[in-house]
Amino acid sequence: MSNEQGRGSRRGGLSRRGFITGSAAAFGGVVLGGCAGASASLASAGSSGARAEPGPPEVFFTQELSPQALVAIYSRVGRAIDGRVAIKVHTGEPNGPNILPRDMVQALQRRIPGSCLVETNTLYKGKRATTAEHRETLAINGWNFCRVDILDEDGATTLPVKGGRRFTQTSVGKHLLDYDALVVLTHFKGHAMGGYGGSLKNIAIGCADGPIGKKAIHAAPDDVNYAAWLKGEPFQENMVEAAKAVVDHFAPRIVFVNVLRNMSVDCDCAGTSAAPVKARNLGILASTDLLAVEQASIDLVYRLPEAELHDLRERIETRQGLHQLTYMKALGMGSGQYRLVTL
Repeated sequence: MSNEQGRGSRRGGLSRRGFITGSAAAFGGVVLGGCAGASASLASAGSSGARAEPGPPEVFFTQELSPQALVAIYSRVGRAIDGRVAIKVHTGEPNGPNILPRDMVQALQRRIPGSCLVETNTLYKGKRATTAEHRETLAINGWNFCRVDILDEDGATTLPVKGGRRFTQTSVGKHLLDYDALVVLTHFKGHAMGGYGGSLKNIAIGCADGPIGKKAIHAAPDDVNYAAWLKGEPFQENMVEAAKAVVDHFAPRIVFVNVLRNMSVDCDCAGTSAAPVKARNLGILASTDLLAVEQASIDLVYRLPEAELHDLRERIETRQGLHQLTYMKALGMGSGQYRLVTL
């Protein structure tokens, strides 16, 4: 597994101006989102259920945050999902205040035959670093309504990274290979190292086993020295390549759902120490296109009033988080343009 830690910041990310220019429409419009470095263009107002083929991928959107809304939006993207289905969620540290509501996740899990929740152990030394601790935390946080498969409980396996320039393969929890399809159900929020954590982070770090996969993505030393972990564009590229391996493994039987609520600048890994939420809840986005749903999520966030956006934008941009989008585009992992369909 190669790891080019010395890669410099020679590529510009998406600019704030590009996002804001591309996100000027009201909610519910049909949006052609911004590609890397370019502003978006806007089409005419859309309506629920309208489909345009051929054209940019659809990203479905609802402002409603409820179990019923989550099931409804999944129904628009989950047609190819069957067999043994893994629902990848972030179960969070004990008593985290911003974790996805369990009733929403339960409603979706019951809607998908043959499904269970999946997670992996952490690399950092919290309350989910070992399987035993992780299962205690699952009970504390209310993840007891169905089976939760800790993917790396029995070790790891590798998936190839096709076309990557940093990795040739990535290490994931061994149990990931037990599933036919993957539903990526993500609490979209800030992240200490990624800038933001969306569907890409949920499968890049979230499917990687702790001792090998997460350690490689973070380029972490053997000792617990978090200050030495990889940062900036090199880290973003490691995440993108690790996620690409997971997407390629499941495609086309993979869908992405981002829930934009309780968007602290901190990930649910922060637990009760997460920074207070300043941004309003925005709703749910879903697509079969990873880049499109991530771009749409960022576009909605960047449309927030300055007082609500400031901390999230600072967290995203100081970590070069927008490079996730640029590098996904470079690796052909979806479309930077999309058509927003409001339910």
